[in-house]
Amino acid sequence: MGPLVTVIVPTYNHARFLPLCLQAIQEQSHTPLEVVVVDDCSTDESAAIAEAMGVHVIRTPGNSGPAVARNLGAAWASGEILFFVDSDVALAPDAVATGVALLAADPELGAVCGIEDPDPLIRSTRTEDYRAHQHHYWSIAAEGDVSFLWSAIFAIRADVFRETGPFNPALRYTEEVDYGRRLSERYRVRITRAIHGRMGHDRELTVLLRKLFHRGRLRVPLYARRRRFAQGYETASRAWGSLAAVLVLLTLPLPLVAGPLAALVPAIFLAAWVAGDAGMFRFVFSRKCPLFGAFFVAVHYLVSLVIIAGVAAGAVQWLTSGQFRDLYEAPLPVRS
Repeated sequence: MGPLVTVIVPTYNHARFLPLCLQAIQEQSHTPLEVVVVDDCSTDESAAIAEAMGVHVIRTPGNSGPAVARNLGAAWASGEILFFVDSDVALAPDAVATGVALLAADPELGAVCGIEDPDPLIRSTRTEDYRAHQHHYWSIAAEGDVSFLWSAIFAIRADVFRETGPFNPALRYTEEVDYGRRLSERYRVRITRAIHGRMGHDRELTVLLRKLFHRGRLRVPLYARRRRFAQGYETASRAWGSLAAVLVLLTLPLPLVAGPLAALVPAIFLAAWVAGDAGMFRFVFSRKCPLFGAFFVAVHYLVSLVIIAGVAAGAVQWLTSGQFRDLYEAPLPVRS
């Protein structure tokens, strides 16, 4: 037997995925385990599903976001290791055991994060398939030591969590980025495909784009203060590639005013955008049919534009709002 591990599952309206998530936890090879679902005031049957499966459920006082839910779960936990898993993730059977082993092998490792598989937990739309492939590839490209936290699947020693302090309860979209920034100031953080599982994703493209817009916007205060919060994930090639996507759009009218040869300008920028994520495109075309590959490229171009739009909106807020500039600066209490 190994150390007691508390598996903490924050959830909000994930009745579609939660049974698969909890079943996968109950099938973990590591023992002993205690499991808690933190229901963030769901309006579906999430809490009832968890209780019917014999899992302890606690509830947030109001819909507050994943940061508050994770903090409540950590406060309830009695495990030596905390293993956080989002309620739309079904872990591989050895995920917890691998996380425990990696932490035990390296005392300087503050947290170890898993990587979601390229196939979605439930496939009902192409958008889910797009996001699963894109998310997986960007994750494996960052594999190794990083300065951010992959919060959908991660293991952390309970004493390290207490030392680092809680997730910032004021943040709904970038709480894991802020937490990873604070954690990596004292400990190493690693992301590895040795810990993995299938993840459910948004079915609707509009929902996904809205999330990505706000995440891009809310990361600006960290970019502006030159924090190394995204080491290994936010690469220079992707940043330039996203800029190239915007320049394609802006230069499309050039042939109308400067002649046919001016069409080379948006073509060059388009090639630069493709080059920024060429490895990911090759990965997708190697696994899927050409028709889906074309869909993936088109959606990813739109995603690039939305992320840049979010960053631009965040830059405007940074210039005009002191409160926004100080978004990540408020001191947090450290639990004793």
